[in-house]
Amino acid sequence: MSIGLPLSKPRTADRRAAWEEPPTRLGSAAKAVVITVIVAVMTVPFLIVLSTSLASREEITAAGGYVLFPTEPTLQAYRTILSGGLVTRAVTVSVLITGVGTALSLLTTIALAYALSKRGVPGSKPVLLLVLFTLLFAPGMIPMYVLVRELGLLDSYWSLILPGLVNAFNLVVMRAFFMNIPDELYQAARIDGAGDWRILTRIVLPLSKGVIAVVGLFYAVTYWNAFFNAMLYLNDSGKWPVQLLLRTYVVQNKQMAADQLGVAHLPPQQSISMAVVMIALIPILLLYPFLQKYFTKGVLTGAIKG
Repeated sequence: MSIGLPLSKPRTADRRAAWEEPPTRLGSAAKAVVITVIVAVMTVPFLIVLSTSLASREEITAAGGYVLFPTEPTLQAYRTILSGGLVTRAVTVSVLITGVGTALSLLTTIALAYALSKRGVPGSKPVLLLVLFTLLFAPGMIPMYVLVRELGLLDSYWSLILPGLVNAFNLVVMRAFFMNIPDELYQAARIDGAGDWRILTRIVLPLSKGVIAVVGLFYAVTYWNAFFNAMLYLNDSGKWPVQLLLRTYVVQNKQMAADQLGVAHLPPQQSISMAVVMIALIPILLLYPFLQKYFTKGVLTGAIKG
């Protein structure tokens, strides 16, 4: 008589984990509800801002301040604030600061990141440690104000650009991407007699379009949305960027005068305020869809490559 061992259950090769199973109808319905709620939470406030900026005085009065669906949309608020008055000047200042600041920040960050990514460069480690130190310990408001004042930058547009010329996080990201470029490309260029400038412009930059686009977007958004430095360093209201104007006349509920906007008759204050909000949002909304693909192709590719 033989003693048999207990038979174990056969293992199925096609058995999948719980998270790999197709979702149930209840799970799909729950996901749809959650996504719908998130979309509504994000879309409805934006729709209210846009609709109120296009609404007429009668509709705003009837709705009690804010309109969801205007029946007679008008561009009167936009024509008023863009007629050459205070808002037009503020938008021009913001565009100037964003354009010049982003270009200078990209130029400085690319040059410093390339130098720090090269092995054997004298003084690279102390400079990198100094950059990481600023990433961990940011200067306070009073020391920065004293520094800007001693440099003679008060009430100057340079006070909005130079203090944030190089962002430590952006520098670390770009340096990591440059370090992941194969060394064989550098060696082949050296054999052909190329110097650092030619290697940077002919090899490194064409391979780094993704990370440059992402870092440039980070800088542009930072410069465009900055208002605190302008509030600290600019005493002349004629030099204010649009974000500081937005804070003053929308967040603090101050009224804009007709002479400030360069018109004789003002539309409703709610329409003007919401139109300013839309003008402050439109440039970023236009940039993100075109640069979104570079987030995965730029930063993430450089982070996992090699």
